[in-house]
Amino acid sequence: MTRCLGTIAVFMVLAVSAWADSQPADAKSTAPDKRQPMTQKTRFYVIRGLQSEIAFARKPFPVGTKGITLHEDGTTTPDEGQLAKELAVMGPAVRPGDRVTITNIKIAKEFILFELNGGPMKKKKWYQHVDVGMGGVPTVTQTPQQAPDNPRGTLLILAFKGFVPEIEPEALKKMLYPVLDFSSKSAAEAYLDTIPPKAKQAIQNHQVLVGMNQEMVTYAKGRPLKKIRETDERGRAYEEWLYGEPPEDVEFVRFIGLEVVQLKIMKADGEKIVRTEKEVDLKEVHEAEARKQEQEAAKPKPVANRPTLRRPGEEDDPDVPRRSAPPAPPPMDPNEHDPTMGPPRGPTPQAPPPNPSPPGDLVQQDGG
Repeated sequence: MTRCLGTIAVFMVLAVSAWADSQPADAKSTAPDKRQPMTQKTRFYVIRGLQSEIAFARKPFPVGTKGITLHEDGTTTPDEGQLAKELAVMGPAVRPGDRVTITNIKIAKEFILFELNGGPMKKKKWYQHVDVGMGGVPTVTQTPQQAPDNPRGTLLILAFKGFVPEIEPEALKKMLYPVLDFSSKSAAEAYLDTIPPKAKQAIQNHQVLVGMNQEMVTYAKGRPLKKIRETDERGRAYEEWLYGEPPEDVEFVRFIGLEVVQLKIMKADGEKIVRTEKEVDLKEVHEAEARKQEQEAAKPKPVANRPTLRRPGEEDDPDVPRRSAPPAPPPMDPNEHDPTMGPPRGPTPQAPPPNPSPPGDLVQQDGG
């Protein structure tokens, strides 16, 4: 019995050791001089563990084919200044707090490339790459595309020094935390982690601060009961959101553009509170929101007219005749081909002779 228990214990130790050796290691827990390149087995673990994973963005990604490069030491390229310039020119493909999906993973020698939301370039079908050559033989052609045709997709590159080391999927998620958050939280919680602490605390307390934007006010107070659009004494157009109804406190949140410029609170006891001093500065957030609205407004509206091959502004060519609908066929007798009814009965009309002779000729022939 004792020998049998000892054999089982040895077997369990060997099994645990074998399982531990088969698992990829944590890249940060291993010394740089002892790290080994990622094996094919670990590549399988990483792709299976992160493919189709859902995360929340902690940084804005600009529209384009460059995306963001996250280095092993936690720094990113482009830096904050260059990223702000690219966002101002190209606009955001992903904003902080947005939900993204890893749709493809490519592991190279020194980096791991993650395609988010389908990547910036839409994938083409196999037949879109095939042309028919001489003799009917298909040939594959590739057309380079520079402009992204999927503005909602982007790229994330995790760069290493020298080579991609052995690393398990959970440790890889921790390395991506400066850019992506894989924790199981709602979109609202992920959004709160991207804004200043003062605004985050106010939203959690369901309070409005002067300087917030409309998205923050919606997170803090929900949808307003009523909206009023007017102009102030200086001629500026504003929008006012109303929260609450008497006998409860009533809040009037005034926006100029996307920013809260005034908060008026009418207490149930008759006290009136008005705040106009900016309490939180979100200039970069406002600029990103304004660019998003401009891009939405610049999108071409669908035209309900029939399709045409003419270019915009091109008029009809008067020398080209227009096609018209063919004339309707003459009405037919429904009984014409009926075997019981037969064709319509009656005298058959006689056609006039092709060249009738004048009356004088007829008289001469009779007289002759």
